[in-house]
Amino acid sequence: MKDTDKHFAQKHPSDSEPNPRIISALKQRASAEGIPCAVAFEIASDLNVTPSLVGKTADLLELRLRKCQLGLFGYEPDKRIVKPAETVSKELEAAIGKELTAERLPCEKAWGIAKRLGIKKMAVSSACEKLGIKINACQLGAF
Repeated sequence: MKDTDKHFAQKHPSDSEPNPRIISALKQRASAEGIPCAVAFEIASDLNVTPSLVGKTADLLELRLRKCQLGLFGYEPDKRIVKPAETVSKELEAAIGKELTAERLPCEKAWGIAKRLGIKKMAVSSACEKLGIKINACQLGAF
């Protein structure tokens, strides 16, 4: 998508007013390509705000969210980089199954599983790919 085609702000009410502190932080850390997921989370932590508020502000500024930490969006040239795992341990499969909501795994729950099991976030998304489980409810609001 070209910069002239951006439409991220349209996801939010027209009277949405972004937080000036978040605007400043995003503008300082963004590149022409947008803002990486990890950087958006750092900003949320630094400013003690929710990741969703940072994501909403990025949308209002028409900044593209990039490099999802689960590998689901924001990579070139194929958009996503996550691949199905070759195998999934019973422990990981059970942890994923326990956290499903309407047969999908919320992003935040995927992160929690990774932390609890001491594995990379992308290992969880790779397992989901192998198991045919979709991840939803991006914490930044990208999906």
